[in-house]
Amino acid sequence: MADEFDREFWEDRYRGHSTTHRHPNPQLVAEVADLRPGRALDAGCGEGGDALWLAEHGWQVTAVDIAEAALDHARAHAESAGADIANRIDWVRADLAEWTPPHAGFDLVTSHYVHAPGPRDELLRRLADAVAPGGTLLVVGHDHPADPHPADRSAPESRVTTDDLAAGLDPDRWDVVVAASRTRTVTGHGEQEIALHDAVVRAVRRS
Repeated sequence: MADEFDREFWEDRYRGHSTTHRHPNPQLVAEVADLRPGRALDAGCGEGGDALWLAEHGWQVTAVDIAEAALDHARAHAESAGADIANRIDWVRADLAEWTPPHAGFDLVTSHYVHAPGPRDELLRRLADAVAPGGTLLVVGHDHPADPHPADRSAPESRVTTDDLAAGLDPDRWDVVVAASRTRTVTGHGEQEIALHDAVVRAVRRS
């Protein structure tokens, strides 16, 4: 991954700018809504939309991001949601390219559109290693090179397929429940609707 996705890039992106909403990613809601709440890791949490949704649905969340500016916004969103929600989330400033989560420490590990420097396979290996037996790994990425996305700067390294995501999961240890390409619609500049494509992999670690 190019150096353009280092901490300075993300601090600049979030500094002085915060979204007014905290909607979760739709793939998270689709894949996690029916799971029994437990311990969750949100890897690359940004401004905390997914972490807040998980906390609101009973999860105890560790939310990690490289940018302190993003975490500042996320904490503010959590505080506005009330103490019951805010107290369920532990915000951690860390670089996912270097940070190692606790081994088998989470019932759910979720990561959406992460652009961490370094080999993608190594990051996915560490995230998968953090899933407890019987737990769930959910990874979502951009899978279409024509999709516009302001953070990507057209870098090919930021694109991924379901085959890419599932390739590092040992079939003797993992059951891949979902491996799909899905389309979602977002509102861009001028209220124009834009179709984006997601690579979605959900897998369960065998007990």
